[in-house]
Amino acid sequence: MNEPPPQAKSGRNRLIRPYAVTGGRTAPRTQLALEALVSSATAPSVDFAMLSTEYQAITSLCRQIRSVAEVSAMLHMPLGVTRVLIADMAAEGLVQIHHPSLDAGKPDLNLLERVLSGLRRL
Repeated sequence: MNEPPPQAKSGRNRLIRPYAVTGGRTAPRTQLALEALVSSATAPSVDFAMLSTEYQAITSLCRQIRSVAEVSAMLHMPLGVTRVLIADMAAEGLVQIHHPSLDAGKPDLNLLERVLSGLRRL
């Protein structure tokens, strides 16, 4: 009676433990804030098919600029895993990270509006 989910039958979309995706790492190689914005920087010379499924998903999502937190939520991926993967991708030149500038300690109004909009979509 307890039939496995359809993904388990076909072998596709298998559940992979988060630590396996990051090679056991729990922290990104560089500081990466939740509100940091990420955009795809994939050059034409990069073979998209050779990227991992996680890298492909992040690259596709980040064709539009998104925050690290948005990417995590949209991919239903733990935030720590997302931060590690995005930092790795930035080191490989696959994405660009845009750190928001804070003027005199005040956050950018545009950033706050984007965060609020993202929260409303959840």
